[in-house]
Amino acid sequence: MAGSVHLIDRRLNGGNKSATNRQRFIRRYKEQLKRAVGDLVDKRSITDIDGGGEVNLPARDISEPSFRHGPGGNRETVHPGNREFSPGDTIQRPQGGEGGGGGEPGEGESTDAFVFTLSREEFLSIFFDDLELPNLVRNYLGAVQQRKMVRAGYVVEGSPTNLSVPRTMTRSLGRRMALSAPIRRELEAAGHALAEAQARGAPADELARLEAVVADIEARLMRVPFLDDLDLRYRHRVFVPQPVARAVMFCLMDVSASMDERKKDVAKRFFTLLYLFLSRKYEKVEIVFVRHTDNAEEVDEATFFHDPKSGGTVVLSALELMHQIQAERFPVGQWNIYAAQASDGDAFGSDAGKSARFLGEKIIPACRYFAYVEVPDGKDARQSSLWVEYDTLTSTAPNFAMRRVCERDEIYPVFHELFKKEAT
Repeated sequence: MAGSVHLIDRRLNGGNKSATNRQRFIRRYKEQLKRAVGDLVDKRSITDIDGGGEVNLPARDISEPSFRHGPGGNRETVHPGNREFSPGDTIQRPQGGEGGGGGEPGEGESTDAFVFTLSREEFLSIFFDDLELPNLVRNYLGAVQQRKMVRAGYVVEGSPTNLSVPRTMTRSLGRRMALSAPIRRELEAAGHALAEAQARGAPADELARLEAVVADIEARLMRVPFLDDLDLRYRHRVFVPQPVARAVMFCLMDVSASMDERKKDVAKRFFTLLYLFLSRKYEKVEIVFVRHTDNAEEVDEATFFHDPKSGGTVVLSALELMHQIQAERFPVGQWNIYAAQASDGDAFGSDAGKSARFLGEKIIPACRYFAYVEVPDGKDARQSSLWVEYDTLTSTAPNFAMRRVCERDEIYPVFHELFKKEAT
């Protein structure tokens, strides 16, 4: 058929899957999916923490209302036949006790589960949906600029989609009033002259001439167009540069000998979530990895997460290195400074007090937000000396937060609390 149109659906849907239905399901049961995703993260290894996968949703949480026949009333139904009974047979009671089950009764409660498979993008979108960096400010207008379209008045040429109907009709009305006003005055004068001639009984040729004048003026009035090209006005938009929200996140991790494998696993899981969160939600965020024993060093991502270095503990070395890097590469007026520190709080001698003073005097005033996560030996462990010193800053620094994480299943709630979206 000539002129036929062929539409090809190239959406990346799996077999027997609908992208529209999946998005509708995710929107409707987002809260249940968030809880399931949080439980799934606690059970995964660090390398697989950002993958998709199957989540189990309790069937009672996704139940839908349905219609059914109520008791009573008259209704006609057709039931299928069977091969076991004939008319008049007596049907025995079900065996196995009340309820018809033949097995042994179980204990406790159980819930039918609904299994839903999330892609990696869906998994990360749900996981970081309501998180954001606190106090983020758009503060830099540099070579790499964001552009935003803004209204810039009206123009006489443009796309039909940008036609401003109210402005066009206003111009049309003004033009028609301006052009027709003298013609209407001329028509009114000719009408009076014709009426006067008719009243005094003027000759037929004079009346015919006046009627022709009136008709000519009316024709001229009708030739004033309702809409002209001069009336058209189109909305005009231009691109203007916008400030870019540039941010840097310093990740400070204690890798000393007191940080055993369990503590390092908890700390790395926290930083893994932080790294995924930043790379997922922000384009202009630099991440600086700093690890420390008795001395601090800036390392790359692979070394930060996988290198098995160990040694003594000097917390102040990490804070001093962060301050040095920030002063050299990330000016406060052009960057939003953030930092997250993870340690077991095992500081020797005066290191805890010096670290707290340096943090309060040098680091926190330059930071938008500083989060300290401590990984103690257990839930009943006493407060470390570093925790006690840091705790003195919470009353005077609203941009400083500190939490304790003992087990893997506490990481996501603490991370969510530290970086939850601010109320607007």
